[in-house]
Amino acid sequence: MVTRRFALLLALGLPAPVLLPSPWPALAAVAGFALALALLDVAVAGALTGLRLDRAGEHTVWLGGTATVRLTVANTGGRTVRVRLRDSWVPSAGAGPLFHRLTLPAGDVQTLVTTLTPTRHGDRPAVRVTVRSMGPLGLAYRQRPQGWNDRCTPPWTLRVLPRFPSRRILPEKLARLRVVDGSAVTRGRGHGTEFDTLREYVIGDDVRSIDWRASARAHDVVVRTWRPERDRRVFCVVDTGRTSAVRIGDAPRLDGCIDAALLLSVLATRAGDRVDLLALDTAVRARVEGAGHRAKLGRLINAMASLQPALAETDFTLLGHEMLRRDRKRALLVIFTALDTAPMIAGLLPILPRLAARHKVVVAGVRDPVVTRLAELPADARAGDVHQAAAAHRVLAERDRVRDVLAHCGATVVDADAGDFAGRVADVYLLLKASGRL
Repeated sequence: MVTRRFALLLALGLPAPVLLPSPWPALAAVAGFALALALLDVAVAGALTGLRLDRAGEHTVWLGGTATVRLTVANTGGRTVRVRLRDSWVPSAGAGPLFHRLTLPAGDVQTLVTTLTPTRHGDRPAVRVTVRSMGPLGLAYRQRPQGWNDRCTPPWTLRVLPRFPSRRILPEKLARLRVVDGSAVTRGRGHGTEFDTLREYVIGDDVRSIDWRASARAHDVVVRTWRPERDRRVFCVVDTGRTSAVRIGDAPRLDGCIDAALLLSVLATRAGDRVDLLALDTAVRARVEGAGHRAKLGRLINAMASLQPALAETDFTLLGHEMLRRDRKRALLVIFTALDTAPMIAGLLPILPRLAARHKVVVAGVRDPVVTRLAELPADARAGDVHQAAAAHRVLAERDRVRDVLAHCGATVVDADAGDFAGRVADVYLLLKASGRL
């Protein structure tokens, strides 16, 4: 195959014969000379069969970060090969540079570095490495069929973990968890807490915590201290239906739910609780059970990385089947979904009373801050602003009604903007943990 340099050579050589009285023989001579040079260039070009490709580098990266993957090209043939190479990835992998030029003498090995800046979480595979062997004049090249390039391409997949912006508030939540669960014990008994130690009474202690028998033996007032129970079950249910595809700011609602679920999972794991994940829409998309130890937390993060919104209505009866078929031990069930009227009435509300009777249910929904801003009518409002504000007020009123109905059915509702959503969910967990209501 010929290159642009061959076309440029023809463009420079053909105009001159046109000025001759009989241009056709001269044009044929110029074209024949250029074609002969191109054939000679292809003949001298090194063979591609001696090239060997291999990859190495990073397999995982957090969304928003960068990863590097190295492509090693080895020439096992006996001739020098001038290579023009294209390393293709899926567009959302953010790969660059895609094109490389290198000269490989016989037995030489060179390494090409590709920097990946993904724009979406999930698996981002390498597609194909296309290799061309250029002639020394640059007029023509050798290239094998696409199937040969596919077979020679070393497979590689970069797992892009979901964005975790609430990581910045993780130290604060862990500090509160230590107060609840370690450094400072809860005062008072509280339903569902476990006995910890005995200590001397200090002003401010609940008198109901006084252990009179121990006080009589010690000849002093002694109180019992209690700590929250460990080894509780926490179920993170992520709705991946059509409402999760709605963009909140510059990201889908699903990303905000994943961020909050990650923060809750890390907190629960540090607190000694067992974390399960269930992601569903019309089918169960991900299920992780028993991720209660820090070593197993990676399974949960990897499962969340593969979640994508589905353009279908979520079937919450799947959630009912999954939760009601399990053992009857009480657990914390956190449902990350949208507080929209239609999905709630048709999907979650029919099964919510049965779930709330067996488990502690928290329904968490990300609120769009744009709707809140539109509801605030400016002083210099125009007619269009009034209509937008009225529509925003209607949306907020419907959310308030949905929140009241969910609370009446026994659920705790978290309704917050995207920036505060993960922190609010974590606060609810810490409050339940401190009061022993898990």
